[in-house]
Amino acid sequence: MHSPHDPYVRVRGAREHNLQDVSVDIPRDTLTVFTGVSGSGKSSLAFGTIYAEAQRRYFESVAPYARRLIHQVGAPAVGEVTGLPPAVSLEQRRSAPGARSSVGTVTTLSNSLRMLFSRAGDYPAGAERLDSDAFSPNTAAGACPECHGLGRVHRTSEELLVPDPSLSIRDGAIAAWPGAWQGKNLRDVLDALGYDIDRPWRDLDAGDREWILFTDERPVVTVHPVRDAGRIQRPYQGTYMSARRYVMHTFADSRSRTLRARAERFLTSAPCSVCGGSRLRPEAMAVTFAGRTIAGLAALPLGSLAEVLRAAGGGETARVLTTELLARIDTVTELGLGYLSLDRTAPTLSSGELQRLRLATQLRSGLFGVVYVLDEPSAGLHPADTESLLTVLGRLKRAGNSVFVVEHQMDVVRRADWLVDVGPLAGEHGGRVLHSGPPAGLADVAESATRRFLFEDGPAPVRPVRTPSGWLGLNGVNRHNVRDVDVAFPLGVFTAVTGVSGSGKSTLVGQVLAGVLAGRQSAADRVPDAPAAGCASVEGVEAVDRLVQVDQKPIGRTPRSNLATYTGLFDVVRKLFAGTDTARERGYRAGRFSFNVAGGRCETCQGEGFVSVELLFLPSTYAPCPDCHGARYNPRTLEVTLRGLDIAQVLDLTVESAAGFLAGTPAAERSLRTLLDVGLGYLRLGQPATELSGGEAQRIKLAAELQRARRGHTVYLLDEPTTGLHPADVEVLMRQLHGLVDAGDTVVVVEHDMAVVAGADHVIDLGPGGGDRGGRIVAAGTPAEVARADVGRTAPFLRAALGSG
Repeated sequence: MHSPHDPYVRVRGAREHNLQDVSVDIPRDTLTVFTGVSGSGKSSLAFGTIYAEAQRRYFESVAPYARRLIHQVGAPAVGEVTGLPPAVSLEQRRSAPGARSSVGTVTTLSNSLRMLFSRAGDYPAGAERLDSDAFSPNTAAGACPECHGLGRVHRTSEELLVPDPSLSIRDGAIAAWPGAWQGKNLRDVLDALGYDIDRPWRDLDAGDREWILFTDERPVVTVHPVRDAGRIQRPYQGTYMSARRYVMHTFADSRSRTLRARAERFLTSAPCSVCGGSRLRPEAMAVTFAGRTIAGLAALPLGSLAEVLRAAGGGETARVLTTELLARIDTVTELGLGYLSLDRTAPTLSSGELQRLRLATQLRSGLFGVVYVLDEPSAGLHPADTESLLTVLGRLKRAGNSVFVVEHQMDVVRRADWLVDVGPLAGEHGGRVLHSGPPAGLADVAESATRRFLFEDGPAPVRPVRTPSGWLGLNGVNRHNVRDVDVAFPLGVFTAVTGVSGSGKSTLVGQVLAGVLAGRQSAADRVPDAPAAGCASVEGVEAVDRLVQVDQKPIGRTPRSNLATYTGLFDVVRKLFAGTDTARERGYRAGRFSFNVAGGRCETCQGEGFVSVELLFLPSTYAPCPDCHGARYNPRTLEVTLRGLDIAQVLDLTVESAAGFLAGTPAAERSLRTLLDVGLGYLRLGQPATELSGGEAQRIKLAAELQRARRGHTVYLLDEPTTGLHPADVEVLMRQLHGLVDAGDTVVVVEHDMAVVAGADHVIDLGPGGGDRGGRIVAAGTPAEVARADVGRTAPFLRAALGSG
């Protein structure tokens, strides 16, 4: 029996996901790092077991009625956890925050700035003092009435809605209208209203064109569809919606990212003419502090904002409020985020930036005796910023807290007080604690995949630098903080783009370069619209035939989307089952073996495999379906077997096991081989998309691309592909990327891992700092040339990786 003041968190019999009845003791008041290859079970131990159990205990203290209003993760599969204090989780959320969320709202710094203006601002003579809400664009009291606090207005025009006026409405002149039945319906409604839909658009009366595109009227008319042979189509009541109304409605209300993106093509965005983009009412904009409006201060990088506040005078109220603001800003800048401004919207931030902003907020909370569980806080951090991160984590620990970190960055691992290494491999080959103790003790654990990277001496072997087959030049790049930059990307080689956080890497690669190449891909017979992509001119783009951009966004938003459906493997498996003797005798086609449609699926759970159980005053919980017991299919479907396994059992196979089971099926072999090549052999075929990390999603997308037939010269763009990857997994991934280059294609990565940068053929280093102190190319050339240049913050770390410093 452990005392309530047990200095250890003791886990007994953890079985969450792939954990194999794990028992481990972890000292409190330490910086403890959990390591292991991707899929080894380290997150299942740190988040799925320790944090989940702390959260469960907290919720048990909440009134049952209130509990049902709070999202809960459920009780973890563990025998016992003792010595566990309250826990705070700082995960890398993959879902995108709302457009009204910003750096200021995430850190709550906006609240303090609004209070400063409300209580200590300089008001015009005779003006009433405003509440702090009046300085928020997210409240009715503060939002500009014209743009509703968004700062921009979206409009459309005849030229955007009808790009080819030589076409008739029937032939698709109104490009903004939807396709399929909905577009045909709108054309039929117009015809029924008496408009000529067969004349060229340019020949229609100007008044008619104006009404068709821009009216707010919604007339209802009886439509008599043209009869198709063999089909009975009855008259129906059709409602007309103008092209502008359809585009605006889709852009504002659609939940489909694809539909919103399509609608955006027919809109122009401009600063609101009433508030000038400030998002606020005139009364709030009339108040100043230190000679600036609140919008002006919110637009400054946090480092510059701190300088303005320090220089500002004012009375006692101003002094107290600015002191509080400065203390909180200093915490954010200490984490390497001083280049961000308070009005920077949250959707434009990386998951690593968001996590560090929340970490900065926690530092000011003053909590102690808490376990902080962090998910790769070094993600997206340049090595130069890692030291600051370690300083902040040390302060959390010295304040009387335990800091548990899931991490792959070896510099962070070396600084840990305690190391929990999980493995040895992934999936069913992992799930065991190989070492729990001081980091030095891992040197004696031969089966650890982490040991080699933690203790190896000397640099990794450097591959010979390839010669470019050509160059792609972007001249006069202007986007965000990248200003008037000329840059050349070599073709046929591996290029790494580096720089501190906020230096402009993702802007240059993910937006400008991707925009240029996407324009080339969508219209291969014309020069891309360079100004639209963010640069003045482009050279050498004709040598590129295809763009593949691989990001870390989820491969699906629901558990119905999985590894097999995304890669097309599920189609192959379903056809194999449909081809069995039993299926042919019963007349089962491939659709019978899908859990997404009626027929073969279990109708009790609608193919989900589980059902929601309502518990009145307790939160709803999920339990395996009482009929299919989680198999997702009905009994008749499960009677069909392929080589002794039913469809549910095949979906439960790991990629590694499936490779043997489906050997001899070329279409399946190709998909499975590419998944194995990128190190995902431990994933199950039916693993829901919602259970995959960003790094796993990115590698699945890469595998899906690798299995496709090669067509011309392809440029692959990847944004921090090593995020979430153990160094052993990075080696596997790099072999694949270098294989693409060896086959004649081009790979461009945004990357902070110096081992990856050292193995590149060409390096472009942006900086020297972040935000307005970045956006310039400080060095470019081979890794050795950039390391010798000794400018910017990358050179010393690259020299160390090359073994030349």
